[in-house]
Amino acid sequence: MGQDLRNWDVENEQFWATTGKKIANRNLWISIPALLCGFAVWLYWGIITVQMINLGYPFEKSQLFTLSAIAGLTGATLRIPSTFFIRIAGGRNTIFWTTSLLMLPAAGTGLALQNADTPLWVFQILAFLSGIGGGNFASSMSNISFFFPKKVQGYALGMNAGLGNFGVTTMQIVIPAVMTVAMFGGPGRELINASGTLIGKIPAGTLTYIHNAGYVWLVPLIPLAFFTWFGMNNIRDEHVSPDIPNPIGAFAVLTGMLLIGFVAAYVGMWLMLPTVEGGLATSGWGISKWIVLPIVIALTVGMLKMIPGQVGQNLTRQYRIFGNKHTWAMTIIYTMTFGSFIGYAATFALAIKVVFGFQHIMVDGVMTHNTPNPDGPSALMYAWMGPFIGALIRPVGGTIADKLGGARVTQWISVIMVASALGVAYFLKQAYASATPQDYFLPFMLLFLILFTATGIGNGSTFRTIAAVFDKEQAGPVLGWTSAVAAYGAFIIPKVFGEQIKATTPEYALYGFAIFYAVCIAINWWFYLRPNAYVKNP
Repeated sequence: MGQDLRNWDVENEQFWATTGKKIANRNLWISIPALLCGFAVWLYWGIITVQMINLGYPFEKSQLFTLSAIAGLTGATLRIPSTFFIRIAGGRNTIFWTTSLLMLPAAGTGLALQNADTPLWVFQILAFLSGIGGGNFASSMSNISFFFPKKVQGYALGMNAGLGNFGVTTMQIVIPAVMTVAMFGGPGRELINASGTLIGKIPAGTLTYIHNAGYVWLVPLIPLAFFTWFGMNNIRDEHVSPDIPNPIGAFAVLTGMLLIGFVAAYVGMWLMLPTVEGGLATSGWGISKWIVLPIVIALTVGMLKMIPGQVGQNLTRQYRIFGNKHTWAMTIIYTMTFGSFIGYAATFALAIKVVFGFQHIMVDGVMTHNTPNPDGPSALMYAWMGPFIGALIRPVGGTIADKLGGARVTQWISVIMVASALGVAYFLKQAYASATPQDYFLPFMLLFLILFTATGIGNGSTFRTIAAVFDKEQAGPVLGWTSAVAAYGAFIIPKVFGEQIKATTPEYALYGFAIFYAVCIAINWWFYLRPNAYVKNP
């Protein structure tokens, strides 16, 4: 328990059966709840901001969308250094440290939410810190990939990612529930607008303890820090983590690399976001996200490469993945699946609230969107369903892909994603021009659930493809890198939705996503399904 491992050879069937399987499963089942908490803390702004509207916090809707976008930007950027953590610092050291760091945003968010006069810049900083939870996915997936043989990579990675992603659903169920009870003390606030939980609506005037949304995650994080340290392992073989420093040195290296990610993410935010009174300092230039994101990625990779000594040499070796064309193909395809899942999960609750929670009516010849809709669905009652299905189905997608081939399964779900995205766009357009938007909620919801299901199955199938295409040394870093780029979906999708909501054309967001999915169909076919493909249906 907790000791470093050597001569780890899981492709040897006798070793796997007698020794490897037990150790691998123990690491997996500790990794899953740690990753679950990471996702919960990363994406809880999508639920918290809905309740901030219901409680009358003095922020505009577009500013609240920005909190989710900042967390998404930082979490995705932190995945870039996290991609390389395992070889540099070891699996146990990495998962323990990054899980422990989640206590900072959890405690800070609870404290900030106790005061409705907390300025916007404080919430923006906390959204930045929440990105630690997003970064954890890259190191977690890379770590688990080294513990299991190729024959079960689809299952193992699907379990880690799928059940880890239950952090989104768990958060969307737990936070509305704990806000109804004075669990951690502190003053309650009366709801201005009706809210909801999994079991029903909560009327206006009810006391709500919104600060519990942060504090509640300390309950699992404290024991999880103990379990990750005493129950997980570092693998000290040449192809995994040959030169791990002592724990204090490992934590210092991990912290320094995370700081590089934070700096790059702030540069991106400074370039993109408009200047807002009470918010963090920005340039006010509003440079296009499509220009800034490549700058952020290149800046992060470049600054990491400048690290001197053994760490820099280690990174140079891992950077070989960028010379492999399959790295870039799988980055795009993985962005379609996981990027869509995480972006929709971050946006779903607030989109339901903004589109269906208000009546869209003409006043003096102008379409308005500010009249509360008494018959609108509660976002907090329904938002958990999509991420729940997408996460639950992910191991199933991996298992199906292990039998039928990852690329074939990916192609099927890509077609479904195009069709369902276009359907969601149609009903969004109808709802956002209606005084009774709830009339369109059922088909909107069903099509969005199909879209979530497809992202989950496709996420599992892409794990299979990566494990089959890349050798053992490259598969871990590639999983981390592709997940890093894909995680920008948690920034792009809330940002695009916020922009299109402001422009009163939310359907345009889904049109754009459908076009991207069609491009991914062509890439997947060219690389893995056409006659004479580079690798046939991996």
